[in-house]
Amino acid sequence: MKTLTNSVALDAYWMPFTPNRKFKAAPRMLVEASGMYYRSDDGRDILDGSAGLWCVNAGHGRKEIASAVAAQLEGLDYAPSFQLGHPLAFRFAERLAEIAPPGLDRIFFTGSGSESVDTALKIALAYQRAIGQGTRTRLVGRERGYHGVGFGGISVGGLVNNRRAFSTLHGVDHMRHTHDPSRNLFCKGPPEHGAELADDLERLVQLHGAETIAAVIVEPVAGSTGVLLPPQGYLKRLREIATRHGILLIFDEVITGFGRLGSPFAAQHFDVAPDIMTTAKGLTNGAMPMGAVFTSRHVHDALMQGPEAAIELFHGYTYSGHPAACAAGLASLDIYQREGLFMRAAELEEHWQRNLLSLQNAPHIADIRAMGLIAAIELSPRPDDPGSRGFDVFVDCFEKGLLVRANGDTIALSPPLIIDRDQIDRITQTLFDILRKTR
Repeated sequence: MKTLTNSVALDAYWMPFTPNRKFKAAPRMLVEASGMYYRSDDGRDILDGSAGLWCVNAGHGRKEIASAVAAQLEGLDYAPSFQLGHPLAFRFAERLAEIAPPGLDRIFFTGSGSESVDTALKIALAYQRAIGQGTRTRLVGRERGYHGVGFGGISVGGLVNNRRAFSTLHGVDHMRHTHDPSRNLFCKGPPEHGAELADDLERLVQLHGAETIAAVIVEPVAGSTGVLLPPQGYLKRLREIATRHGILLIFDEVITGFGRLGSPFAAQHFDVAPDIMTTAKGLTNGAMPMGAVFTSRHVHDALMQGPEAAIELFHGYTYSGHPAACAAGLASLDIYQREGLFMRAAELEEHWQRNLLSLQNAPHIADIRAMGLIAAIELSPRPDDPGSRGFDVFVDCFEKGLLVRANGDTIALSPPLIIDRDQIDRITQTLFDILRKTR
């Protein structure tokens, strides 16, 4: 079969988070998708083990979403959201509020996860100012956290390669990460040890003063750094400390939202209520760029003060609440709820964990972490070339018909929630076969 790359020039497109020269020397191209599979430009079916980029939770090619978007574009392709509205944005916000953790029922639409994070940080600062706590300007993130690529996100984020080349915001500090391989290895679900790491927020309170800290932001499960699971009791402890000191707690659920752990959101799975929650990715099943920030009623209402004609929050985006994105989101919600996909990860979790942990004795395995329908296979790095083994496994998987994510030497898995047990078995067998042959 003639490949797409024989007829398409590759020079003009500057690809994100990609070594462009290396990719364009040996491109991997996807041209179609349906259900659990991509189709490569050379005609091979590629089992999607990563839900695209953590986002296609209901599987690919959902005609209900495509039809909803097409109909919306024909009727109302775009509507500005400044001083004007359209019905779908209000309807979508209402539907999201119905599945949100209790009280997080005020929704601000964005265009991506990065925009959601920067929006959440700005809302937190505006809230503290609105309640007379204007000295609270400091933001706290966590080492090894990923919160997108806006300047706010890279500032509270803790991935060094995202930070080292760019200036970051002043007045930001970081808690320690929760990864502790000396005590927690090969975990099925949250590790037993490490709840006390939440006390690092107390250390920062003692260092800076609670009266200077506006908010702390964490991923319930840290995804892009290699799927770091929260220790048992960690998130509850963090919630208690934040509440005691008047610090807003932000959950970044861009990855964990919309069924990844077996409930609509990780906040419900862990029974911990944040003050603000960021989402994107699965919000529209990856079909349209969109994000949403969920805020608690007390945060929202604190800003609804002053003259009615005054703008309460000087913030927004050209594409906030885009009509076609709202149509995609509503259609995605219909699928999630009709097919029970929010609970699907809980139904498959035992089979998922048993399969992934069966790789424990395969070559090069340093650790495996799994819960819900998310997992990480951490490989021992090559002494002379860290990260190369993980990349080689990623490429070999693609050649063998499996898409995975490689974060350094960690292979991350987060398949669409429609996956079946046989497909889980195939993922495991493919990885085992490849690891046996990997140098």
